Amino acid sequence: MSKKILLNSKEIYIILHRLACQLIENHNNFENTVLIGIQPRGIYLAERLVSILKNDYHISNIKSGQLDITFYRDDFRRREAPLEANKTNINFIVEDKNVVFIDDVLFSGRSIRAALTAIQSFGRPSDIELLVLIDRRFSRHLPIQPDYRGRQVDVINEEKVTVNWKEKDGKDAVYIINN
Repeated sequence: MSKKILLNSKEIYIILHRLACQLIENHNNFENTVLIGIQPRGIYLAERLVSILKNDYHISNIKSGQLDITFYRDDFRRREAPLEANKTNINFIVEDKNVVFIDDVLFSGRSIRAALTAIQSFGRPSDIELLVLIDRRFSRHLPIQPDYRGRQVDVINEEKVTVNWKEKDGKDAVYIINN
């Protein structure tokens, strides 16, 4: 197994600030926008972006939440090991709001399809956008594309993209792992 670094912590820092600026350009004061991190690993990216928007760009009225898609996945019963549910934490209605889904890696698009189904339990958004740190563009099984992407990467199917967050893994880094 070989491991190659795709992004180091400094590059991730720069990308996160660029993504935050793109969100500000499109959503201004976030009055009608909610940011939703997709469990399990999109929540770290969402929390980091919310922190940047609040602390560095002084946007105070950001609504954010976490969405568990475990039981909405189409491969829920097809896995060898049972999936463990995560926690959904959305304490607001998304009816007529602009929803920005946030996830670390866009691979096949199946997680986003599950998120589209899951969010309906919280109302009908007026608009849904997708922000990802890594876009594996040639791996799609569904016609889903990000509105905001940190880095686009072309990897072969045997390769895996792994995102490490300092909050969970001790340091920020993105790796390409060849099994």
